[in-house]
Amino acid sequence: MAVPDHSIDPRIFESARKEFLANGFERASLKAICEGAGVTTGALYKRYKGKEDLFCAVVDQTVKDLYEVAHSRGDRDPAAMSDAELIKGWDMDGPDMMWWMRFLYDRHDDFVLLLSRSDGTRYANFQHDWVAVLTNATSAFLAEAQRRGICRTDVGPEELHILLSAFWTTIYEPFIHGFDWEQIEQHCRIVCKLFNWHKALEFHVEK
Repeated sequence: MAVPDHSIDPRIFESARKEFLANGFERASLKAICEGAGVTTGALYKRYKGKEDLFCAVVDQTVKDLYEVAHSRGDRDPAAMSDAELIKGWDMDGPDMMWWMRFLYDRHDDFVLLLSRSDGTRYANFQHDWVAVLTNATSAFLAEAQRRGICRTDVGPEELHILLSAFWTTIYEPFIHGFDWEQIEQHCRIVCKLFNWHKALEFHVEK
């Protein structure tokens, strides 16, 4: 049995990523991708069912990385956390936001593909779907804080989703608008000042 030649896969991914970034999924040309990778369309179709299958393969590792982080954080048991730990989870003064920005910037091109070049693929609603994942991961922590009476109790999952949508829009936009890392660092500092979760959710933060 012949062993599949995977040596051309990096070339296909590089060419596909460039074409999808330039033209978006719907306008991207498989012919241009093949020409850029120096492969035949036959060789491409041996590996991928079509253009959407190729797009999903390009962003697959970034999607896995994102969901791994979301689940690793969301899988903690809020009932086992101290009040201080629950409160700290909403802290915008620490290094956590800069970590997120660096994490996303290290996956810059694929993140942009998901945000603004994915119409026509299963990731067309990525911006909304990602916030839904984070709302689901975060709701239990807010609910536990509410149960303990250490924050306001009138914010439910639906409103939390709206608030997180606004929050993540401020994270999406610099990538969509092509900010470099220095600009994103500065933007991150502004966002940390703009979103004061402790104040908005009225956490009982000791001075």
